[in-house]
Amino acid sequence: MGWATMLWAVAYAAFGLVCALSGTPLLHDGGDSGASGLEWAVVAVGVMATLVSGAVVRYGLRPELRVLLWVTCGLAGITAFSLLMDVVTLMFGQGVDGRASAANKVLAAVGAVLLAATARSDRLPAGTALRTPSSAPKLVQLAAWAGTLAFVPYAAMKLIWASGGTFAGMAGEEMLAVSERNGASGIFLALESWGLDPTVLLATLGVFLLWGLVRPWGQVFPRWTLFLRGRRVPRWLPLAPALLGAATLALYGVVGVGYLALATVGPVTMRRGDFHSSGDALLVAWIGIVAFAVYGIALTIAARSYWLRTRPNAG
Repeated sequence: MGWATMLWAVAYAAFGLVCALSGTPLLHDGGDSGASGLEWAVVAVGVMATLVSGAVVRYGLRPELRVLLWVTCGLAGITAFSLLMDVVTLMFGQGVDGRASAANKVLAAVGAVLLAATARSDRLPAGTALRTPSSAPKLVQLAAWAGTLAFVPYAAMKLIWASGGTFAGMAGEEMLAVSERNGASGIFLALESWGLDPTVLLATLGVFLLWGLVRPWGQVFPRWTLFLRGRRVPRWLPLAPALLGAATLALYGVVGVGYLALATVGPVTMRRGDFHSSGDALLVAWIGIVAFAVYGIALTIAARSYWLRTRPNAG
């Protein structure tokens, strides 16, 4: 793992350096103002990861190097922020803010995984045994319920529009026209015309992931998986999307709630965007952002519980 991480780190530092010297911005600010300064931060993260992983290769995984690996992992994770949003927009045919920015988030996410794996590469001694599938503690399951119920108002709002109804002053036909004007894909528009909002379908998948993290069936493949039935689910399979979603939605939601609170009491003015008034935009934003915040926090709690409950036992 040390060699793989070091190769990634060198490539990531080189990527940041090329972007910095060529003036390619990695932070979209709505214009073409050139480099944003994030490019040199990417170089710094890459150089730091190179030095730390190189030291691991040479001297082994010492305690101080493990700490530095986790610090660098956190920095890479911050750099990968909003990758999930880019994935969602690409799924529905909309473009990302910039190719270089999207590539940076993907590389940073890969690096975060490699750095975390390297930091834990000596935590699986010989003779380990898998734990019996178990449910999460009651408090964790309560968090899962909170994350699930948080999407109910969001889903209701979206389904009202998808079925042709009116909410927050916007009719379903208007919302469909807005989606088409913003570059939504044919699949997105087709589902909307059939009364199925794609974001609600994604929210359903998110709730499925959330409960898979807290219930025993999330650790063993079910019967309908044919040849895989009864086999253990690899830990990374649910944890990878869970950690990506938690890192994105929890931070996005919490920061968004703070912004909306300021917009509600007055210091900040909420732009109306495609809505008929700022009040309508604020209402819709509250419903969406609260859902993201509560779900993101619940996903963080559930992912931590799953991580702890699926750790191999030392033999």
